[in-house]
Amino acid sequence: MVTPTSGWSSGWTQANLLALPRDRAYDFLLFAQRNPRPCPVLDVTEPGAIAAAIFDGDLRTDLPAYRVYEYGEQVAEVTDVLSYWRDDLVCFLIGCSFTFEAALLEAGVPVRHIEAGTNVPMYRTNQACRPAGDLSGPLVVSMRPVPAELVAPAVRITSRYPAVHGAPVHVGDPSALGIADLDRPDYGEPVEVRAGELPVFWACGVTPQAAVTRSRPPFAIGHAPGHMAVTDARDSAYQLP
Repeated sequence: MVTPTSGWSSGWTQANLLALPRDRAYDFLLFAQRNPRPCPVLDVTEPGAIAAAIFDGDLRTDLPAYRVYEYGEQVAEVTDVLSYWRDDLVCFLIGCSFTFEAALLEAGVPVRHIEAGTNVPMYRTNQACRPAGDLSGPLVVSMRPVPAELVAPAVRITSRYPAVHGAPVHVGDPSALGIADLDRPDYGEPVEVRAGELPVFWACGVTPQAAVTRSRPPFAIGHAPGHMAVTDARDSAYQLP
């Protein structure tokens, strides 16, 4: 059964995946440099490489699910990309907020999608990323409901993980981000926001796929949102003192 990886392999860093042909890789590297909150790059492969310094496996098969894009249109969601692989692909591993969820739970901050056994809700916002070359697109955010009295600890805890999105980008009114309905996420599944809780939004590593959809490069591969690469790096490696 294919499931999201939130809560998997506690202590091991999870990462988003984007693979682009070599002639598009520099544009994305520049896009990531200009938009470090949603696109914190943890590792980059050589063209055609199927493993990375922090991922001693096969990037074509070892994620639960992948999305394949042609000219910005999703043409497949599959459990491996062997039949789509190209020897000119450069893989980017990008920090994921799942990495700091164990720290939130240890501090008593609830993580609703883990409680519910569902995927984290993710939303395209009205905030534009800085473009780079042919790439442009909106900021994507993930949302976790947090009791009002625990928002400050949640901000403090996650701010210690800048390489995996860091502190929230927004707390409270979703309309400030152009989100009309929390029950209709663009990716993932909705979760309940209970009385006394505030929606808290973190920059999300699905932002690169939103840029692919907007900018329409000829070919790209990404992870299916919420279905991450579980790397060989430890969460503690990305935690500031």
